[in-house]
Amino acid sequence: MNWYVVYTKPKWEKKVAERLNEIGVVTYCPSITKISQWSDRKKTISVPLFNSYVFVHLEEKDRPLVFQSPGAVRFLFWLQKPAMVREDEIATIKKWLSAPDVVEIEV
Repeated sequence: MNWYVVYTKPKWEKKVAERLNEIGVVTYCPSITKISQWSDRKKTISVPLFNSYVFVHLEEKDRPLVFQSPGAVRFLFWLQKPAMVREDEIATIKKWLSAPDVVEIEV
């Protein structure tokens, strides 16, 4: 099984990941917590690390399952093939996000 990158509608990353998990597709949507400030208050919110992207772990033949979620737009392609992410790269993202010294990330 491979990790693929799915492009989603803007602000739909968590919804797509949740719906795909409900139908049995393993997903990973890395998120960070940040403090957002409005005119009257501050609030800590969880936002996706990669805007409009969700990682899915499935077989090549099961790729059409992703489109059962209404927010999934398409797969990310590289050199006319679906972009695959190695297992060690996913593990590195998880390890980096779980480190206690990561306080805030700005892009």
